[in-house]
Amino acid sequence: MSVSKRFTPKKVTIAFYITKEAALGAAKIDLLCEHNGWEPVAMKPQKNGTYRGSITIARGIQDKYQYRFKYTMPDGSVKFDNDWNAEEYCPNPFGGDNSVFTMFPKK
Repeated sequence: MSVSKRFTPKKVTIAFYITKEAALGAAKIDLLCEHNGWEPVAMKPQKNGTYRGSITIARGIQDKYQYRFKYTMPDGSVKFDNDWNAEEYCPNPFGGDNSVFTMFPKK
């Protein structure tokens, strides 16, 4: 899993990539993100077994957001998983951690 960011003066586009190995054969993967009230955003399966998705957020509203991935597995079960390469993690109210990305470019 990885996250990349593209900055413009007014917005940031965050791209999420999930490797074939991390997808664990999932038939569908949704991205859940704090910026939109944790509403699922469908990630697009690629021919090579990876998944890609992106979100765009206006700059200057909030400097940090949390995100977590929701995997819908082939057997219908749901699994939450963090990004293995997240910038940082922060505790969530369910006894686990959420992955965190920042809205600022790395210096």
